[in-house]
Amino acid sequence: MRPALSDYQHLASGKVRELYRIDDEHLLFVATDRISAYDYVLDSQIPDKGRILTAMSVFFFDLISAPNHLAGPPDDERIPAEVLGRALVVKQLKMLPVECVARGYLTGSGLLDYQASGSVCGIPLPPGLGEASKFDEPLFTPATKADIGEHDENISFAHVIDLVGPQLANQLKERTLQTYIQGADHALTRGIIIADTKFEFGVDDHGNVVLADEVFTPDSSRYWRAESYRQGVVQDSFDKQFVRNWLTGPDSGWDRKGDTPPPPLPEEIVAATRDRYIEAYERISGLRFDDWIGA
Repeated sequence: MRPALSDYQHLASGKVRELYRIDDEHLLFVATDRISAYDYVLDSQIPDKGRILTAMSVFFFDLISAPNHLAGPPDDERIPAEVLGRALVVKQLKMLPVECVARGYLTGSGLLDYQASGSVCGIPLPPGLGEASKFDEPLFTPATKADIGEHDENISFAHVIDLVGPQLANQLKERTLQTYIQGADHALTRGIIIADTKFEFGVDDHGNVVLADEVFTPDSSRYWRAESYRQGVVQDSFDKQFVRNWLTGPDSGWDRKGDTPPPPLPEEIVAATRDRYIEAYERISGLRFDDWIGA
């Protein structure tokens, strides 16, 4: 008989996830249907989003040849029935205070940095680059981990060294770029460009660096259609950028620079976001979302 969620101690709430303690070594990592944008948790939810994020993470944790925090299968008997399909049993780690971002293309905050300084996170780049320009080699462009309501801030590699020391900083950079290349290469065989993504890492009791949190999900990555990719223009996205674009477009009536929270998403934007997340999962994994646990 599966435990109830109330049997576990609730430890923390994030923008999208809830964290519970199972025992001294294991945590329950639950993905909700909440969606965040521009440091706000929106009033609207995306149906099945938690299950999609979990399914995508499980696929990539299995694909990537690096240690990860999974401590059981997605149907582990320790997972309560009410969150089956959107929860994972994971190892407790000492999490590192760095958002480990890998960029293969210039867009988002990286483009803003480049336009202001000619560099991204202190890495000088050649002149003449623009929206969606592809880098010769992917970049490690770390950021701070911000609390809810605060902004993640791009930082230099020297700042990462200050935060975690030179040995761990170099391990994070190497592991981030290796993981990004492996995942992006696979996605490209499925017709998807992963323009950038962010990872989180922790350290286990033996000092090993372990990939944690989510990996290559539509919340943590930018997915573009390879067949329609064109440098110099904003790409059509499978990811959360679709919601961001609506919020900052003329139809929402929202002023991003003001103090008012974003408005609820229209039903058609909610439905289209769900469809895009599912399409990304099915194209990249080659699996049917309807076959995922909890369907």
